[in-house]
Amino acid sequence: MAHKTLFKPSLILTLRLNKTAISFSHHHPFRHSQPPFPFLNTSPISLPPTTRITNYTHLWCSNYTTVSTIEEGSEKCYLNLSDEELMRQCEMDTFKASGPGGQHRNKRESAVRLKHLPTGIIAQASEDRSQHKNRASAINRLRSLIALKVRKTVDLEAYSPPRELLQILPPKSSIRGSDCGSQIGPNNPKFASGMQALLDLIFAVEGSVSEAAKYLGLSTGALSRLILSDDSLRKEVNDLRATKGMKPLK
Repeated sequence: MAHKTLFKPSLILTLRLNKTAISFSHHHPFRHSQPPFPFLNTSPISLPPTTRITNYTHLWCSNYTTVSTIEEGSEKCYLNLSDEELMRQCEMDTFKASGPGGQHRNKRESAVRLKHLPTGIIAQASEDRSQHKNRASAINRLRSLIALKVRKTVDLEAYSPPRELLQILPPKSSIRGSDCGSQIGPNNPKFASGMQALLDLIFAVEGSVSEAAKYLGLSTGALSRLILSDDSLRKEVNDLRATKGMKPLK
């Protein structure tokens, strides 16, 4: 029997948004002398001064919908969060792993499943007997999945590649400065942030690798090789291209 470290309350949060902050207020059918859900952070969240939002938004905590797009500047990028901050946005289950792995593998609930509540993305790890190690692996996989599945809006008219994207570009890019250091590859933990920024651009140009290459100072072939260097990145780009009637990258 799996157990959860966080429960999913039936709760409505009303967000009042203005130019500087978001404030939370609870609406709950039970009365408490203390806040009923101490794991919820009710402190104001500062927004950039340029953010201009004046409407009210209702979030239903009992329903989780995958976020496909994040407006530029509307909230902090999930990949910039520390592991502890990211975990606070997750619901964690532990369970007994199935399959081979030694006589003790199925006797303890060492496998970990994380559900990222803002996006609905799920990542899990079960290959180790240590719950602590499986938790760390699940967090890393969650970061990769967020990079692959969560998009940010890109303004092509004023586009300038962010530093995390420049760091994964090959040295032959005409816009990649020497201060970026060596090219970051798929095995580097920072690759996820660059991959997310690259996918944001490719989605903005509707899957056209040749068009994206122009913004990155690369040839179409060079950008194609970068995309093909990571299987998950290749699949995501090819899935997008398929919806646009384009041939897959090989």
